[in-house]
Amino acid sequence: MLDIKFIRENQDAVRKNCENRGVKCDIDALLLLDDRRKNALQYVEELQAEKNNLNDLIQSSEAEERKKLIEQGKATNSKTDEAKKELEEVSVKYKELLSRIPNMTHPDVVVSKNEDDNPVLEIVKEPVKFDFEPLDHVQITESLDLIDFERATKVSGAKFYYLKNELVFLEQALINYVLGIALKHGFTPFTTPDLAKKEVLEGLGFNPRGNETQVYNIENTDLSLIGTAEITMGGYHMNEVIDEKDLPKKYIAVSHCYRTEAGAYSKFSKGIFRVHQFTKAEMFQYVVPEKSEEAHQEILEIEKEIFKGLDIPFRVVDHCTVDLGGPAIRTFDLEAWMPGKPNKDGTMGDWAEITSTSNCTDYQSRGLNIKYKKENGEKNYLHMLNGTAVAVTRAVIAILENYQQADGSVKIPEVLKKYMPMNLEKIEKK
Repeated sequence: MLDIKFIRENQDAVRKNCENRGVKCDIDALLLLDDRRKNALQYVEELQAEKNNLNDLIQSSEAEERKKLIEQGKATNSKTDEAKKELEEVSVKYKELLSRIPNMTHPDVVVSKNEDDNPVLEIVKEPVKFDFEPLDHVQITESLDLIDFERATKVSGAKFYYLKNELVFLEQALINYVLGIALKHGFTPFTTPDLAKKEVLEGLGFNPRGNETQVYNIENTDLSLIGTAEITMGGYHMNEVIDEKDLPKKYIAVSHCYRTEAGAYSKFSKGIFRVHQFTKAEMFQYVVPEKSEEAHQEILEIEKEIFKGLDIPFRVVDHCTVDLGGPAIRTFDLEAWMPGKPNKDGTMGDWAEITSTSNCTDYQSRGLNIKYKKENGEKNYLHMLNGTAVAVTRAVIAILENYQQADGSVKIPEVLKKYMPMNLEKIEKK
């Protein structure tokens, strides 16, 4: 969340930022609630002090006087209970409004209300050209017996799948490949829980209980299934103070990810492109504020290294304001070329997101109370960043469609062969 002091001192800038990002916010109502919250807190503290004073007097007074003081104490207790209730109600409304305010925006981000205006910063390798009619990944997996959608729908519902045969090994190969690259860059590997508490999601800027949520919630608990290991790794140091000498903290976490994909079916969602469950390796960094832009570039370069190694055509995209998530000051995507994805003009072949990396500055650390301590003892909120190493389903699509051959087989990328059984070089019809 943003610092309320910053909002109060920069009201016009915050309003303009909300407008640029397509977010409705009521700054005036938020500041009024902040005043009410502070007044209510002060009143509770005054009543608590009065209560403590009465307790001291009761201990030292005579019997007759003690009875009067006890009655007075009861009245003070009643007032305190009412004041605490009002403080809680005001605080909930205040927090709700504050959580709607997005992070400020990096000055280099393009201001636009059209996500098609996302600037393309770089194209790495031109789209593959085939001398045959290429298939999409659904046709390929049907032909090579690699995915079972029909039985997954029977067992779990639409947008679930069983990976089969060589794709089981390919999934593991991708995870091992990216873990190796991340380790080379000093990242510590993790696997994480699939569940996180509501307070963690809210602190990170996710909305686990809203109407537009992409989060699956566990009934009768405060737990939710995670949609990314950004949640579990973001909450890893919640309510902690980290010595500056121990920063940066660089983690890569493998987890299952679960998303409702509510309202997403108007977008391309064929096969395993947009699903309810998938495996992902996520990079995460905790850094001092002056190092966050450098860390953001490092994560982006690692993402590029991963897909250059896979020899997949991709481009780098810089999100414009309307396409930024609430916690991010700036977000870069890698979009891979997918020959089987329909283009806007009706032809086959288009770019599609395969990774995303965001600099969330102190927005999330403020929400989760994560600070760093300088050598002089001063404590400040640190900066938090995240980035996809590999989202397996999207990477699988890119490999199947770009490495398909005229005879219907699919070559294995060179960097993955050592992770495949018997150094498998291609997937062929059974």
